Amino acid sequence: MLIQPIDYFLVVWFCLAAASTVYVGVDQYRNNPEPVVMKWGFILVTLYMGPLGLLLYVMADKEPRPGEHENFIKPLWRQGVGSTIHCVAGDATGIIVAAVITASLGLPMWIDLIVEYATGFAFGLFIFQALFMKDMMGGTYWQNVRRSFLPEFISMNLMMAAMAPVMCFLMMGRDMRAMEPTELVFWGVMSLGVIAGATLAYPVNVWLVAMKLKHGLMTERDAGGSAHGAKHAMTRHMGHGGAKDAGRHGHPMASEVTTPQLAAMAGISVIALLIGMVTPANFVNLRLGARDVGGTIMPPGMIMTRDTSGAAMRDMSAVHPRYVTAEYGLDRRGDQELMPRIEGGVKVFDLETSIIRWQILPDVHVDAFAFNGQVPGPRLHFRQGDRVRINVVNHLPSTTTVHWHGLILPNVMDGAAEVTQQPVANGQLYRYEFTALQSGTYFYHSHDHVDRQQALGLYGAMIIDPAQPGDEVRADHEYTLMLQEWLLREGLTYPAMPMEGAMPNYFTINGRAYPATDTIRMKVGETLKVRFIGSSTGFIHPMHIHGGPFEVVARDGETLAPAARFKADTINVGPGQRYDVIWTAHKAGKWMIHCHISHHTTNNNTEHHGGGGLMMHIEVAGDPTR
Repeated sequence: MLIQPIDYFLVVWFCLAAASTVYVGVDQYRNNPEPVVMKWGFILVTLYMGPLGLLLYVMADKEPRPGEHENFIKPLWRQGVGSTIHCVAGDATGIIVAAVITASLGLPMWIDLIVEYATGFAFGLFIFQALFMKDMMGGTYWQNVRRSFLPEFISMNLMMAAMAPVMCFLMMGRDMRAMEPTELVFWGVMSLGVIAGATLAYPVNVWLVAMKLKHGLMTERDAGGSAHGAKHAMTRHMGHGGAKDAGRHGHPMASEVTTPQLAAMAGISVIALLIGMVTPANFVNLRLGARDVGGTIMPPGMIMTRDTSGAAMRDMSAVHPRYVTAEYGLDRRGDQELMPRIEGGVKVFDLETSIIRWQILPDVHVDAFAFNGQVPGPRLHFRQGDRVRINVVNHLPSTTTVHWHGLILPNVMDGAAEVTQQPVANGQLYRYEFTALQSGTYFYHSHDHVDRQQALGLYGAMIIDPAQPGDEVRADHEYTLMLQEWLLREGLTYPAMPMEGAMPNYFTINGRAYPATDTIRMKVGETLKVRFIGSSTGFIHPMHIHGGPFEVVARDGETLAPAARFKADTINVGPGQRYDVIWTAHKAGKWMIHCHISHHTTNNNTEHHGGGGLMMHIEVAGDPTR
């Protein structure tokens, strides 16, 4: 699924890689006079390195004009390219095969690195060196294994020394889809790792060829000088330091290296390997595997260390667009009252969780967790003394529960995950049932992975009328106002929270940001009851109403005695808090309700039409000059 700019780049890259590989393969077998093992070496490397592999082929190996291949490949730098290509083709193939297997099994990254090294080394030594080069090197298979061991060991060490950190830092970085073989990003990381490995291994391969420890490029023609590789009367011309006119069966090269030189080079390669393998462990959590992180994408700027757990990454990661089941525009509203059905005197409400695409501004949408396809979830409205049953069906990719915030009810109905109940798995139904003993302004929200699920929209208002209608503090108009923060970056939605890299950049009232928020219309002299609900998860919002003070008449669902009520023009609404206030329209005009933290009245750090975010209007009819 193409959800990030890198995905589109990778599509282009792999199309170029496929075209480059086809060209190299066709040209090798039609025009280039060299052994089959080197033909396949360049084909595989071009497949892994894309246009860079094609560049190496054209610049170092492709016969420029008929009959010139032998002289063309003589320079040592080109021989080093050939030796490196041979190393990369074998080692990288083993590494990539191992990476796919270990990722599919969900093995930790540190085990993955070890398995990749062992598999790459074994594939390069036993197959690409000892087996495929047997005719050229002469001797038996096991003689070639022994002869090739140290050169392959040195070359493989340098290659893995570069590949390991590239794979670790990119796979365990922001976009951990790179750990999933089913994702393009995984193959992009593999390609970049091979390029890095080939780059670091190239200098040592030049040295190995110069010391006659490895073969470089070579020419193979039939007796007539054709490049088509007839199986008889074959002659081979090897490049720098190689055996010339070795004949069909070849023979080992006479190395010029000394034992101290070989030991020093092997030692340096081991040190480079250890640095490449160990360094990532200081920065990323190598104890995690693909199953632990689940292909998550982390918010830009979030600090992740070697101690960051897979559970933390999953909770703070972006909502993957593949889980979105429906998309709604500005015509869809949240906080719509859900009408119950009556079963045996019990008021029954049905709630379903799902992931939706929700519009917060005309040109901005978020991927949200929702009850019944709306943000906030539907309003549950009943009366004190009612018997209530709420059926919750979970359609999220993770478990969930629902907590009935502030209510007195049986403990088993409280909705605390793994405390009072087992979380509700995908596809399961859970029934909550209780008698409403209180009245006032309450709300419900997820209580499983709360900082993720509630921050992404799993909350809704719960209004309980008093058993005696006369106990209600009434007004001419009423509005329930629920607050929310969002983090939207590069088209992906993350749960906003007060920590590095997760600070919000959009703010909503009832699922909309200004200027897409509601306008309340009333007349001079009328009263408005605003029910402020702190449905946000990590921020306090000082909510202010222009046009004069309001009277605070209830707090956290409890109606204040007349003597305890007080006037204010700003009230701090913290997460989980509720305030009922009565505001009187003294003067005509447009009066604002807004958060008094200025940044919270912006949209992605900018104002639109005088504001943004947590801001809405009360439009009072009458003469605005009076």
